[in-house]
Amino acid sequence: MAVSDHDMIDAWKQVLSLSKLEPGQIVTVLTSASTHPQTMSTAITAVQMLGATANRLDLQPVNAEKAISRDSLAYLGTTPLTNNRAAIAALKESDLVLDLMTLLFSPEQHEILKAGTKILLAVEPPEVLVRMVPNAADRIRVKRAAARMAAAKEMHVTSAAGTDLRCALGEFPAIAEYGLVDEPGRWDHWPSGFALTWPNEGGTNGTLVIDRGDIILPTKAYLQDPIYVTVENGFVTDIKGSFDAELLASYMASFNDPDAYAMSHIGWGLQPRAHWSALAMYNREATIGMDARAYEGNFLFSFGPNNEAGGNRAPACHIDIPLRHCTVSLDGEIMVGNGKLRDAEALPPSNDKYSGAK
Repeated sequence: MAVSDHDMIDAWKQVLSLSKLEPGQIVTVLTSASTHPQTMSTAITAVQMLGATANRLDLQPVNAEKAISRDSLAYLGTTPLTNNRAAIAALKESDLVLDLMTLLFSPEQHEILKAGTKILLAVEPPEVLVRMVPNAADRIRVKRAAARMAAAKEMHVTSAAGTDLRCALGEFPAIAEYGLVDEPGRWDHWPSGFALTWPNEGGTNGTLVIDRGDIILPTKAYLQDPIYVTVENGFVTDIKGSFDAELLASYMASFNDPDAYAMSHIGWGLQPRAHWSALAMYNREATIGMDARAYEGNFLFSFGPNNEAGGNRAPACHIDIPLRHCTVSLDGEIMVGNGKLRDAEALPPSNDKYSGAK
């Protein structure tokens, strides 16, 4: 359903205010050929209404000759900022960058963040953004979950389908993604709502069963038949199943990079306004699947990079897979039981326009 400019401007003002945008600050809106025009125009209007200076930096797309998908999260090679000193300098001089093109996992992004610039990624369609406008309650809930992860030494994930995975923790930080950039040098993604960390290098062993109805991103498809993945010492060593397994194995092999098979981030979804079923309502190229990544009670894991957390792996391959009906434990304490959150702060969806935001 279409979204009015009025609602999009209200949504942007909500996000920018909670991200502590102040009058007189400089905001650069980073765009490309795939940027949604309504998201861009309403962002600029909202920035100006809050008394900040809005600039737009439009960059040309790259990687078309290498990527086999149009999804902006599917191929993490060079970005339009690679070797672009002028653009990097402009972004480092900004107080806030609204990334409407996707710089995820790039070294240039890390350089900009180290300068104290805040970066907020927003590339989903306007109707998804409006439905999942972040609020203060989201922040509290996700940060509490991330704090539990940060203190844990092991994550154990099981399911009736056969998943039985143990991940040693402690080498990498726990990350809270709640859709707001309220601290200098912070990156986040609107919409989101999940906590994640990375397992210790070589510290993941067991079996992952991607069951019927689970989702693989970036292919953005619901599985019809289970896939059985064996993980040994932090790397995928076997992928078994029928057609869906063959498709996943072929896609990963197309990158010709051993690091594509490494375990990447692990965590669970905490966003009550995200829905497992939403992906079925969209054309594959209309969304990057943030509903699937963030819906409440999923177990979200990834293959590929860990450079976002300070590691050395930066393969172009990036695969996110949210599983349903899993039990996730930290040091023996259940955080998610059969796909249901056990946290005391679990909040039902609100009828308020922005789900309790102030």
